[in-house]
Amino acid sequence: MKTYLKTLGRMFSRHVTRFVSIIFIVLLAVGFSSGIGSANTKIDRSLSDYYVSNSVSDIILKSKSDDGFSSDDVAAVEELLTYDGVAPKISTGMSVDVELEYSDGNSYLTRIYFIDDFSVSVEDWEVNAAEMISSADVGGDDIVAYAQQPNRSLAGIEQGSKLTIDFVDILDQLSVQDTGEGLDDSMKSMIEMLVPEEDRIKQVTIAGTIQSPLIFAFDGEPSYVNGEDAEIPETGTGLGGLTTIRNAVWLSSDIIPSVMGNALLPTGDMYISLSAQDHGGIFTDSYKEHIEGVSEELVALFAPQSAEGGEADGAVQVISLYDNFSFYSLHSYSQKVQALGWVLVVAFIFVTALVVFSNISRLMEEERGQVACLRTLGYSAFKIIFKYALFAAIATGIGGVAGYFVGSGVSIFVYDVFGYSYAMPPMSGYFDVTFFLVVFCIIVAAIMFATLFSGIKMTTETPANLLRPKPPKAGKKVILERVPWLWNLLSFKYKSTVRNVLRYMSRFLMTVIAVAISMALVMGGLAILDLCTTGVIQSDSIIGIAVMIIAFAGLLTAVVVYTLTNINISERNRELATLMVLGYHDGEVSGYIYREIYIDAAVGIVFGYPLAALLIWVVFTMIGLGTLGGVSWYMWLAAPCVVALFTWLVTIILRRKIVRVDMNESLKAIE
Repeated sequence: MKTYLKTLGRMFSRHVTRFVSIIFIVLLAVGFSSGIGSANTKIDRSLSDYYVSNSVSDIILKSKSDDGFSSDDVAAVEELLTYDGVAPKISTGMSVDVELEYSDGNSYLTRIYFIDDFSVSVEDWEVNAAEMISSADVGGDDIVAYAQQPNRSLAGIEQGSKLTIDFVDILDQLSVQDTGEGLDDSMKSMIEMLVPEEDRIKQVTIAGTIQSPLIFAFDGEPSYVNGEDAEIPETGTGLGGLTTIRNAVWLSSDIIPSVMGNALLPTGDMYISLSAQDHGGIFTDSYKEHIEGVSEELVALFAPQSAEGGEADGAVQVISLYDNFSFYSLHSYSQKVQALGWVLVVAFIFVTALVVFSNISRLMEEERGQVACLRTLGYSAFKIIFKYALFAAIATGIGGVAGYFVGSGVSIFVYDVFGYSYAMPPMSGYFDVTFFLVVFCIIVAAIMFATLFSGIKMTTETPANLLRPKPPKAGKKVILERVPWLWNLLSFKYKSTVRNVLRYMSRFLMTVIAVAISMALVMGGLAILDLCTTGVIQSDSIIGIAVMIIAFAGLLTAVVVYTLTNINISERNRELATLMVLGYHDGEVSGYIYREIYIDAAVGIVFGYPLAALLIWVVFTMIGLGTLGGVSWYMWLAAPCVVALFTWLVTIILRRKIVRVDMNESLKAIE
């Protein structure tokens, strides 16, 4: 046992580079895959927590009646939706889209939310509690309004700004939207006669900027649809033709004037929050079924109010949380990132298994003599294989643990880059371990299989055969030698390089396959980036994710090429030492290895193109966006440049190892 432990300790000390390379390749695969894959869950959890904490309305009920909702209607809805003694939270108000005159003398299309909860602070609104971003002191007699936090779609309004609201003008604009004609002169005159000017025309002051939980997407005006005929885009409803809205403001419904006891703008919106009831997460099938059921009940409740002979569902319009552009588009994009994660997991796992298999099998080949000695001393095949399995398991375990933390960081990074397109809610600390466990378990299984396969192959040989040095592979003509005119054009060093590349076919194929997959991953990232730059995806956050994919794929290329080339150098120490003894300079000896790396990488890039096309097709199919033919031509040229850059960096790093080969040790006879 003492001898066994000594050999185990020496193996770790002699093969530090191999040990570290396994750690890094596992770290990259586990960290990237688990981080990308779990980002979806982190976003959904954060949205769900935000939905509960801010009492976001599950349903907005919009009245199609000129009289709007009465207090009896609200009571009826509350009674209908009370389950197990738990009543829903209900807030009422009115929302309109109108041209308003601002203090700068211009008029802008503005969405006004008149709400009944205005008497309390925005954080305490019973439904759709908002966040106060900034506030300013205003005069005690001023009518206070809050403006939506500006973004790329909404210009926002400066604090202290004033805007004029003429309710007759609002009614006139709404009449144009509904019937195509404005109020006639007699109607205007009657309203002006019955409603004093100080009640009809209000000047309000912007006292603060808020972030509404209904509006946090920056790309397109993302609030609810007011008209049932609005076009519904793929990722949610949005406002269709109303995307030119410049501002959104919140006002108290108390300022709405009345005529003969009836408000000029009746209560047309009912915001209903069911968050206190147990219906699962907001993106689950059970929640969707629950909301669909509630929607049907609400339509049925107001069916008697429909016009005579009309459809039974004509009295109200039900708008659910799935119709909210901000919530649904963020959830939709996060699902696309998760789908992307599943595709990339396969590629990363394959490369990782390939490189680790090469590492372990070459390690056991180098220690043929030690295996023979252990067999001669009576150690069982299990104990011998266990030593190498332990080496691989420890490296994989360290890489996996580090990958867990890297994955957590990647998921946080993905969450943060979505902040370029959304005012993200507070981030949940939850990290979904599903991707981590799937990737890590598959990698462990692949590595253990590779170790077992190589170990059984080694330990079944007799100790006598293992003690003999493995005979070098027989030389034979390469394919270029069969084309004399081309072969004769090459100098001696290039002939030697071509022979070495094709002589060790397994090593050549392994490098080519690894580089080809890395090339495909880089191209996949560039294709996603191209979707953003060409306007297929209007999301800055996806740009950040695409850049991260390219960076990780480039690092994977570097680790793969470094690992395989490092093994190559270790196996050819005697050959390199011979070149040094013959008088080759450091640059010439390094070039001997570099040329082989560049040829392998070039062939890998060529084979990476069809693999990249397949990967891009799969990715675009999974995320439901983009076409292979739509990828810009210059992206196909940029991908090999990225792979070549990381390959070149590896050659710079390996130069020190090449030129420091010990000529005396390397030229000693193996016997």
